[in-house]
Amino acid sequence: MNANLILLTLCQGLFFTNNVTFIAINGLVGLSMAPLGWMATLPVMGYVVGGALSTGLVAKTQSRFGRRISFQLGLLVAFFSALLAAYAAWSHNFWLLVCATVIAGYYSANGQLYRFAAAELSVESFREKAVSLVMAGGLIGAIVGPNLASRTKGILETPFMGAYLALAGVAVLGLVVISFIRFPAVPPKKAGDAVGRPLSEIMRQPIFIVAAATAALSYGVMNLLMAATPLAMQVCGFGFSDAALVLEWHVIGMFAPGFFTGHLIKKFGTLTIMAVGVLLNFVCIVVALSGIELHQFIVALFLLGLGWNFLFTGSTTLAMRAWRPEEKDRAQAAINFFVFATMAVTSFASGALVTTGGWTWLNVGSLVPVTLAGLALAWLGLKQRSDRPASV
Repeated sequence: MNANLILLTLCQGLFFTNNVTFIAINGLVGLSMAPLGWMATLPVMGYVVGGALSTGLVAKTQSRFGRRISFQLGLLVAFFSALLAAYAAWSHNFWLLVCATVIAGYYSANGQLYRFAAAELSVESFREKAVSLVMAGGLIGAIVGPNLASRTKGILETPFMGAYLALAGVAVLGLVVISFIRFPAVPPKKAGDAVGRPLSEIMRQPIFIVAAATAALSYGVMNLLMAATPLAMQVCGFGFSDAALVLEWHVIGMFAPGFFTGHLIKKFGTLTIMAVGVLLNFVCIVVALSGIELHQFIVALFLLGLGWNFLFTGSTTLAMRAWRPEEKDRAQAAINFFVFATMAVTSFASGALVTTGGWTWLNVGSLVPVTLAGLALAWLGLKQRSDRPASV
């Protein structure tokens, strides 16, 4: 770890402070203002739809201006969108809240690239560990996010308005931190420079297909259950502090393994660790279906976080084998687009399922993306084995 990686880890923590707080409060604020109950998670969905729509623009700003300026632009958007969300809560304007979260998606599309930037700030032999350790910065979000939401929800007369204002302050802190990171300089573009393969050719590679699919599906199932948890727990009679505790343990599960996931990947292989992630997701669903006591919510969401960490860290490591340096911006944008698009679908589905079919059917539905992720890994494993030259 060097100073740049440590500062980027802090930025990752501030990014997930924003994400966890959004997840904790947007569904509840949406439920209090939505014209219909099933619309409650539209503000959550708006965040990821905004992220999906922003991936192409973010790729262009990263390529033209470099990492630092692009990340700073994302944090400025986070600041102003948080203020807009605070005003929407104060004015009780549901559609303005949805608009604010869509705009905030630009910040999310930027923050999702912190993990790739980590690889560029380290030597090649340390890249898996660099990605894993920077992602471990999300532990800051695990602790700060739920507590920030809990402590600021009632400081102003309008519920949760204080939380949105606090997120504006978090964005300002992120701007300060990112200004001290020294990213590799953007080489000047010259006529005749290599531009790499067409994106369609990059995306046809089996490694890219599986990396993108597992990244999207791991985020999809995690988002499907996490976005609905505060709503489900409210229906089950739990208070907001209980939901915040569950989300805290969930995000700890997401990022605490970051201190050793990179080591496990180097020792046992990327596909093996990703397969363990799929298994953990299955166990999570079994626990969630076993009952609705507080400890069952905590254990299920903690296992969900662990499974996500193994799958998402593994998919990031796998993806970096699919492109050349000059292809990275558009290839990374493509992967993030698939992630955000899947999250958009699951954000909507989580609200619709939990308010119509309940917590049980939500978990049964989550078996679909988990199974698809497992099948994708099995396909790549078999293909790599068949392509391996036979020993003489």
